Amino acid sequence: MLIIGIAGGSGSGKTTVVKKIIESLPSHSVSVISQDSYYRDSGHLSSEERSKINFDHPSSIEFKLLVSHIDQMKKGKTIDMPIYSYLTCTRAKETMPVKPKKVIIVEGILILANPSLRKRLDIKVFVDADDDDRLMRIIWRDIEERGRSFKEVLDHYEKFVKPMHLLFIEPNKRYADIIIPQGGKNQIAIDILTSKIRMKLNE
Repeated sequence: MLIIGIAGGSGSGKTTVVKKIIESLPSHSVSVISQDSYYRDSGHLSSEERSKINFDHPSSIEFKLLVSHIDQMKKGKTIDMPIYSYLTCTRAKETMPVKPKKVIIVEGILILANPSLRKRLDIKVFVDADDDDRLMRIIWRDIEERGRSFKEVLDHYEKFVKPMHLLFIEPNKRYADIIIPQGGKNQIAIDILTSKIRMKLNE
């Protein structure tokens, strides 16, 4: 089993990179674990309190559960990955079963920020992108998928996303084995990464 961590700032193109890796590998050989599924449940908070949640701080993630699930998969066990909603800031009662496969991809903005998680990653990847490109993607995503107004997106970016990126995400680039500039547009870097994965699988 090969465990790959793919980190990078919000809107950097991580999801696109993951999709292209999956497309390049044998079918049914990859399972994906999303860091976003492990946000702490905030159903007990008021709507005003939920609007102040800092999703870009490591404390917002239940890393202990995430690490435990990775350890279970390494032992060949299927996990019950949580299902999290950004609209309600809560976890669903239902979970999503994820089976262990030859390649496990762990994807999220903060996965290189946690030492216990980093130790479990065989290949650490950082997807890099210009700040203005990331901001444009964040604006589109948060309006379309998370129901925020344009002003709310900019306020959230200024208050949470930008300072947390500088404090907790950008510095962890130093832990990466591979850095992919320009996100999912960098096909050459993605090809190099997938070739490395195939080599590892054939060892």
